[in-house]
Amino acid sequence: MRYVVTAVLLGIVASMGSAMFFMMRDRSGSNRMVKALAVRVGLSVALFVFLMAGYYFGLFPGRL
Repeated sequence: MRYVVTAVLLGIVASMGSAMFFMMRDRSGSNRMVKALAVRVGLSVALFVFLMAGYYFGLFPGRL
């Protein structure tokens, strides 16, 4: 599970980086930055739901 969470976090950071790149370099008025940010939001929500479901089903033990 640690690898899945790490991979999704890296995907979020990569999406933020590509959005920043498109913001700085893309002058044609395309929607690539918006799409990259939408991917980031989708990955963030999916990670949150995955972590909540994993905790609920006992995949991630709680700490006392």
